[in-house]
Amino acid sequence: MYTSFAEVYDRLMADVDYPAWAAFYGELLRERGITRGALCECACGTGSLTLPLQQAGWQVTGVDISREMLRLAGEKARAAGLPLLFVQQDMRRLQLHHPVDAVLATCDGVNYLLTDRDLADFLRSARAALRPGGVLCFDVSTPHKLSETLGNSLLCDDTPDITYLWQNRWHAAVRRVELHLCIFVREGDGRYRRLDEEQRQRAWSREELQEALTAAGFTDITFYGDRRMAPPRPHEARWHIAARNPEETGREA
Repeated sequence: MYTSFAEVYDRLMADVDYPAWAAFYGELLRERGITRGALCECACGTGSLTLPLQQAGWQVTGVDISREMLRLAGEKARAAGLPLLFVQQDMRRLQLHHPVDAVLATCDGVNYLLTDRDLADFLRSARAALRPGGVLCFDVSTPHKLSETLGNSLLCDDTPDITYLWQNRWHAAVRRVELHLCIFVREGDGRYRRLDEEQRQRAWSREELQEALTAAGFTDITFYGDRRMAPPRPHEARWHIAARNPEETGREA
């Protein structure tokens, strides 16, 4: 995943306001009493959110499974003069040298966990990486978005540099959406190079997420609406979830 796609990812996501995302997650952490400290961002991609988090005063470690994404993230950090650490790891088997104050998994990272075991492994490793009292925050595209907004749809766009066709297929029985992207990148000589990318996301229900977090030992579990410090509305496109590693039990061994 995200091997050849990495080189065009930022151009396709150019309309995402990452500083606003960083500000929201900062507000979410402050609401949980975490105002500064060490933060691990899982599924950090090319570092578009990692950099503004670091600039906001967090000590951030970026983790991603894609070596190519991390290479681009490192280039961005060096260009910005930021002392960021990026580590290639699977978020289901997160291992950090020191406990952190917060673990983040943003921009659909948890939707790419397709099985109950995948989710349980991520939550267990995230809790083990947190200090007692630390906070886990993540977001998911909701079942409504994946089934109804993306669903069985065909999206396309044509810009001077990139043209893409994005076809989705919703599988209700397993509550997953398949995303097929055919991307044409304009080269310097005017010719186009084709890139193909296939991804799958799972639609996690609130009940499944709540139960998995509880089973992993998290407490103080709260669901928020799409970048709003308020409960989700019906047919919300995105949920943000925050949970705490309890003080009294500390980290798992």
